[in-house]
Amino acid sequence: MNEAAMTLSRRLLFMLLPALAACWAPKGIFIPVDAYGASVPGEYIISPGDTLQVRVFQQEAMSARVRVRGDGKVSLPLVNDWVVAGKMPTQVAVELQVRLKEFINTPVVTVSLEEMRPLSVSVVGEVVRPGVVTLDPGAGVLHAIAASGGLTDFAHKDGLFVVRKPGPTTKPVRIRFTWENLTSGDQASVKFLLQPLDVVVAE
Repeated sequence: MNEAAMTLSRRLLFMLLPALAACWAPKGIFIPVDAYGASVPGEYIISPGDTLQVRVFQQEAMSARVRVRGDGKVSLPLVNDWVVAGKMPTQVAVELQVRLKEFINTPVVTVSLEEMRPLSVSVVGEVVRPGVVTLDPGAGVLHAIAASGGLTDFAHKDGLFVVRKPGPTTKPVRIRFTWENLTSGDQASVKFLLQPLDVVVAE
């Protein structure tokens, strides 16, 4: 190959490198899992099927253990049906305190998750069996990938994400994981627990 041809080949290679890199680079804006765990703790979002413990201080008759119905509501003394799905327990407690002021002076309400519904998340992208998987509470990203049959040969192991909506009024966030961190016992990756409505993406 003469010098002119070699020069042309090098130029073509340099032109193609950015395009090749773009194919492998994770797409879009994301938060590394270690940064997400440190700065955005994210409270649990109530879902249909969850069981809640609602306590009104010194008002046992108004306290109740309730299951969230399929329509996202619960039935509570005095306030009747109340929409709780898609909200955080602390948010529901504040709303109930405001509502109960019609009946009680300075009500103090606490709402806690007593029993979580079976954990269902979507797994999409380069996995053997994309779709919705049901996991035990406390499952992580590796559990979801395993339940989907594992990664395909085309999966980019630095392009694993969880798309999560931290709250009813917040935008979804894209949290990035790497296969190396997930399988090496990285603390941030191991401690990250999936929540209902999370979407696990393997690019």
